[in-house]
Amino acid sequence: MKLLTATNLSQGYRDNDFAWCVEGELVHIGVVCDRDAGDPDGGCGCARAFAGLNSHRATTTAMVRDVPGFTEADYVEAIRSSLEQQGYDGSHAEHEAAGLRTLVRDWPVGAIVERRLDEIVVRQVVQP
Repeated sequence: MKLLTATNLSQGYRDNDFAWCVEGELVHIGVVCDRDAGDPDGGCGCARAFAGLNSHRATTTAMVRDVPGFTEADYVEAIRSSLEQQGYDGSHAEHEAAGLRTLVRDWPVGAIVERRLDEIVVRQVVQP
């Protein structure tokens, strides 16, 4: 299954890149605070970041990886568990997982993506 994962690759492409996640951990698109709501280059950084499902940290770069043996049910549970650990409602995990699978569906394994508010684009493609 193709999934979004944290990566340190291509860090530094933008001056305000950061990578506080664990390399390779699953990430999702986190919430944006009021401070950064209209500015992906705002001081918080949440409007340009992906959130780690396990570390609950953030990164500005994510890579599409094929995670063998990982099922749709595993993905939903990983998202639900992460949300609930952080005090959010995990009941929308299935919807979020479906959206993330759709997002990466047409990107090749090895695509490194960045986020700019609601826009997520391929920054670079590397060989897996």
